[in-house]
Amino acid sequence: MTAEIVLLLAVSIACDVFGQLVFKVGADRLPSPGKAGIRDFIVQLVAEPWLLLGIAIYAVEFVIWIRVLALVPLGIAFPIASLNILGIVLVGRILLGESVSRKQWAGTALITAGVAIVAQVD
Repeated sequence: MTAEIVLLLAVSIACDVFGQLVFKVGADRLPSPGKAGIRDFIVQLVAEPWLLLGIAIYAVEFVIWIRVLALVPLGIAFPIASLNILGIVLVGRILLGESVSRKQWAGTALITAGVAIVAQVD
């Protein structure tokens, strides 16, 4: 893999991880769906700055991902992009203080090992 592809994949994964992080922060700021009508909930959804930031991050990721797909076979790019799972678990644990069970850590480790195997392109 070229340096450009590695960089693009890393930025794509980072965008996905931080996009999910800001989506979570924004979602936590919304009122409970049961307490507001669907119309009020949608208005609050589109007015939440954290959610708008998440959408902007995903727009950047979209452009980067399309470039990745232009350079790398989907069967290689998509499994490598699955490293976002490791990043999301780590960010959830470190920045949001979420608990992570041993089974979740084991699953995350297995996914990461699988990505390492897939990334070994001949």
